[in-house]
Amino acid sequence: MSASAPRFLVEIIAWVAAPWALAAHSIWLAVLADVLLIGLPTVFGMPGAKKQKNPVAIPARPAIALELLQPVAACVAAFAAWPTIVASLVVVASLAACVLQLRRWGWMLAR
Repeated sequence: MSASAPRFLVEIIAWVAAPWALAAHSIWLAVLADVLLIGLPTVFGMPGAKKQKNPVAIPARPAIALELLQPVAACVAAFAAWPTIVASLVVVASLAACVLQLRRWGWMLAR
């Protein structure tokens, strides 16, 4: 299995769960969550780490931290917005996506 598919699944979950969890508090926070979750990885990234080019190049450690933002947001928001069983499945998917990224992250840190 490609490591990018589970990562993308978790990104989509984060993009849905974060605004869903925040919408009850503020529509503006919900919109801001998606702007940050989608916008930051689009603008900032390590050259060569993904197929698309990012306008602002950053080193490996901040790039990995930025990538970890997605599964963390997905898990936290899932527990805030959805039933525990669904949130638990999100945690499993997020952990699987992160484990599949370990080789790539090692490559990024070695560059």
